[in-house]
Amino acid sequence: MQIPLQITLRGLPHSDALETRIREKADKLQEFHARITSCRVVVEEAHRHRRQGKQFTVHVDLRVPGGEIVIDRDHDEDVYVALRDAFDAAARKLEDQARVQRGDVKVHELPKRGKVARLFPEEGYGFIQAADGTEYYFSRENVSGPLFDSLETGTAVQFIEDIGSEGPQAKRVSLGKHGVPPE
Repeated sequence: MQIPLQITLRGLPHSDALETRIREKADKLQEFHARITSCRVVVEEAHRHRRQGKQFTVHVDLRVPGGEIVIDRDHDEDVYVALRDAFDAAARKLEDQARVQRGDVKVHELPKRGKVARLFPEEGYGFIQAADGTEYYFSRENVSGPLFDSLETGTAVQFIEDIGSEGPQAKRVSLGKHGVPPE
């Protein structure tokens, strides 16, 4: 970290053990994102409840190139549990941030659209014709929206293109959202 770790304890007495745990947790965050520039941690005792006893709140404010990550974990009766939960959430956010910065974000295929061109219900398969004229084979097992038996020639569908051993295939065949007609 470029700026030293800042620890603030509000409403509770100074504790070397607690500060040590905070430092350990902050150091461990470096494993999830190597370029953390600053980390500020605030632990405070929230309102005292008659039946539940002490309640602790943990705020973790991290700065990384290209962004800031703020975690607030409220109201846990054990300060170490509140601390663990806050730093676990910070680690997940840091992993996500690092993944985005590396470009490792998963991109989902957009479904293609077409119409059922031919059906062979007895054999359990058919063909979909896309807007560009390409035909895609599909079987009963590839239909995820309506039941295979409810499909008819001319039904507008959407699907994910796949290349099989014998040519283009359609998988996850469905009517699509709100019955959107083909392109």
